[in-house]
Amino acid sequence: MQKINFKKGFTLIELLVVVAIIGIMASVVMVALSNAKAKGADAGVKSNLRQALTQGEVLYNTRTANKDTYTNACTNGVVDGASGIGMAVLAAAKAVGLSSYGINGTGTGTTATCNNSASAWAAEVPLIGSTNAAPKMWCVDSTGKAKQKTTSIGTGTACL
Repeated sequence: MQKINFKKGFTLIELLVVVAIIGIMASVVMVALSNAKAKGADAGVKSNLRQALTQGEVLYNTRTANKDTYTNACTNGVVDGASGIGMAVLAAAKAVGLSSYGINGTGTGTTATCNNSASAWAAEVPLIGSTNAAPKMWCVDSTGKAKQKTTSIGTGTACL
């Protein structure tokens, strides 16, 4: 009769310890990736709204009709021969998971908004973690301001 050697291999306890260590390491990596994803989304908002600043001035200076005005600047398309800033605002909204933005509406901590008048415009998009109770918005306007706010622009055309 052949003698069986049970001393080869790993015990159940050793395997459970290894699985637990791998689980802990995986959860640490997932937390780090989650933070990086949020920072990337916020960077996307800021970058796209920076493009809106530039496009707003191009629109103001190159319109074929209604010269020297921001009327309809928030349009996602062509306005009097120049592109509106809507494409940049929409891209910023999509960076944080929103599918649209409001034009000349009341902004909230969870909606992207672009308001314009003949003399000014302002756009805001919520950053990751923003809520209606605790808004965290990135705002840009026709004066060149670009800043984080803890209040919405409401129906305004300036990042106060």
